[in-house]
Amino acid sequence: MPKPTCKLGLIGCGSIAQAVHLNILTRLSGVELVALAEPDPQRQEAAKRQAPSAIAYTDYRDLLQQSAIDGVVICLPSALHAEAAIAALDQGKHVYLEKPIAVNTQEAQAVIAAWQRAGTIGMIGFNYRFSPQYRAAKQVIQSGQLGKLVSARSVFSYPVGTAPVWKQKRASGGGILLDLGLHDIDLARFLFDAEVQTVAAEVRSHHYEDDTAALQFQLSNGLLFQLFTSMSTIDEARWEIYGQNGKLIADRYRDTQIQIISPHRASSRRAQLSISLQSALRSLNWRKMIAPTLEPSYEGALAEFVDAVLSGRPAYPNFTDGLRALAVIEAAELAAQSGSTISLTEATQERSSSNVIPAL
Repeated sequence: MPKPTCKLGLIGCGSIAQAVHLNILTRLSGVELVALAEPDPQRQEAAKRQAPSAIAYTDYRDLLQQSAIDGVVICLPSALHAEAAIAALDQGKHVYLEKPIAVNTQEAQAVIAAWQRAGTIGMIGFNYRFSPQYRAAKQVIQSGQLGKLVSARSVFSYPVGTAPVWKQKRASGGGILLDLGLHDIDLARFLFDAEVQTVAAEVRSHHYEDDTAALQFQLSNGLLFQLFTSMSTIDEARWEIYGQNGKLIADRYRDTQIQIISPHRASSRRAQLSISLQSALRSLNWRKMIAPTLEPSYEGALAEFVDAVLSGRPAYPNFTDGLRALAVIEAAELAAQSGSTISLTEATQERSSSNVIPAL
């Protein structure tokens, strides 16, 4: 008996879709990429070269009319995410939606309402939950090896480049918080099994609007978490998690493994020397490691989606995770505007009163 196949359509064939999604979907077990949707002729032609058997559409709505398609992977500019996801869900499709779920929580709630009506799988593209490093870090945290956690901090940044016009303005779905900040906010929820309770934030504009941010959070388990994120500095993706029994480092761009540092100075120096030598060997080709095509978490996330479609089980992270992370972003923006620490409850109530965000 032939194995079941998940027939997928790809909506949006820009640079990230060509570098990552097309490469994965054309070779992933259990997948048949049967359709593409891309209005730009050059991008559509390039995508067709990668997936020659897929039918190409200019308008994604035409793709969604095809009953043979089980689900779609949406890789459009952020401002189009909610509209495309709702259209796909209303056609009864399973949906893998690259983050963010929407550009504001009002739109996100509309996506979730459509998802609930459809009863299909709705998965958000928080792919770093599938990173081997971060999964190893979660196991260490859960094992108690670090002892009682004291604090955590992360940096997620990249250098100044030529960003698409839509990424240069918050209103069109740009800004660093929607671009990179969302990932680490979701990772904090994933790693520590906790929700954000309060946030303080500073947001700056260097080359593009809101391209740099420094944030401090308190989580529901009492942990303090700091995040720096920017599109105006260097390539870095690093987590440091401090516990009473040691420190965990996950440096995704310069190493392939997590590091555990002892709390005692003498042993820490010896351990750090050993780790430095090992890291130097592992990071000789670190620039290759940061290439999107070599980031293993993308394939892990898409494989999770396909397996959920084929098995009929729920997929995680889902659209509720997308909404919760986006609500934190909106609270952080409110904190930056007001210059005060904002609780997620306060932010929810304020947006509820203006019909922007109901209670989560």
